Amino acid sequence: MNARSALFDLYGDHLLSRGEQAPVAALVRLLAPLGISAPAVRTAVSRMAGQGWLVGVRLPEGAGYRLTPRGTRRLRQAAVRIYARTVPAWDGRWHVLIVAGIGDRARRDRLRSALGYLGYARLEGSTWISPRQSAELDSLLTAERVRAERFHASYDGDPRDLAARAWDIGGLGRAYQRWLDQASGLADLIVPQVDDEGCPDEAIFAARSELVHGWRKFLFSDPGLPAELLPAGWPGFVAAEFFDAQAARLLPAAARFIDRCLTGPAAVDGGGRQR
Repeated sequence: MNARSALFDLYGDHLLSRGEQAPVAALVRLLAPLGISAPAVRTAVSRMAGQGWLVGVRLPEGAGYRLTPRGTRRLRQAAVRIYARTVPAWDGRWHVLIVAGIGDRARRDRLRSALGYLGYARLEGSTWISPRQSAELDSLLTAERVRAERFHASYDGDPRDLAARAWDIGGLGRAYQRWLDQASGLADLIVPQVDDEGCPDEAIFAARSELVHGWRKFLFSDPGLPAELLPAGWPGFVAAEFFDAQAARLLPAAARFIDRCLTGPAAVDGGGRQR
């Protein structure tokens, strides 16, 4: 896990509900259990500020960083997807984009990545589809200065075939199964210690961070297809139930560690327990 990814996870999973900001010293303390060095944290927050995700602020504890409105919107929308309990109902229509040509390769690549994150897949050429319109689409097209014809349409054919053409559903299912196998191994190691109250809070925070980080990656590959477009026995549903249960089980100890780190270094001893 690199520092930038860990910071996105930290702000999205914990700091959104704690004022959307933190001192740099606290960020360093928080990411230390993940094996991320202080220089790496400082470099990452500086770069994220340059990219418009964070802004530097002066806090009572010293220099810090707060989410920008753009960062807040992105992380709140990501949180809805990460902790969604159900997939929204589908009316059988697709949201279709026909994107105007972009001459610059870097912009094309950036747009392709961003549309994938929003749940769109390129059907062919300049045509992209999604089972639903993204709330972030307008701001993306404006930011990238891209024109696109947009409309909803029904498909005269088997919608499963269309989905299989647009997305690698088999590969996504295998990725969910791999994640579930790995996460189950992590849970087998950490959960008994949590239940016995024999594990330091910072170790539980690190384990939960690893769990959330792995799950968050599916935001970039899973468009949230409705059940009627997925194979029977879809492993993503099992993985989601497992994630919800384990993330909730590990949250209280992780939250204790977060809150102590935000109050200052004197509040945390070497084992992550409150003095």
